[in-house]
Amino acid sequence: MGKVAYVESRAFRSIVISMKDIFRKFACMAAAALGSPWMFGVNLCLILGWLISGPFFHFSTSWQLVINTGTTIVTYLAVFLIQNTVNRDTKAVQLKLDELISRTRKARNSCIGLEDLTDDELDALKAYFQKLRNKAADAQACSVD
Repeated sequence: MGKVAYVESRAFRSIVISMKDIFRKFACMAAAALGSPWMFGVNLCLILGWLISGPFFHFSTSWQLVINTGTTIVTYLAVFLIQNTVNRDTKAVQLKLDELISRTRKARNSCIGLEDLTDDELDALKAYFQKLRNKAADAQACSVD
């Protein structure tokens, strides 16, 4: 019985992983397409076509509803795609910074993974680094005088 549960959970995990991979690939392709100049041109043509069609539909409520509904749906879906891309990019940048910190001799390895700290901890660390900056600026000002 335990072996069956393990096989089922492994199969479930592989389905979830493949769904995540499919979504990741789709989100990357969609973000690239949504941010491209040709997509801007396509959308501009759609809006111009909608504006030109206004007199034929007597600028009716239904005519207005078409653009309102369409833009709302596209915006709603684009938010999730863009957020997914931002999350992935942020994670990649953080990992790259962690790698640089870990390989730099004078860097503090305690700075690796700062993105996991609470807001209060980040504020305290920011205040600490601000004090260091002020000391460095004061020291430089004294050496120039």
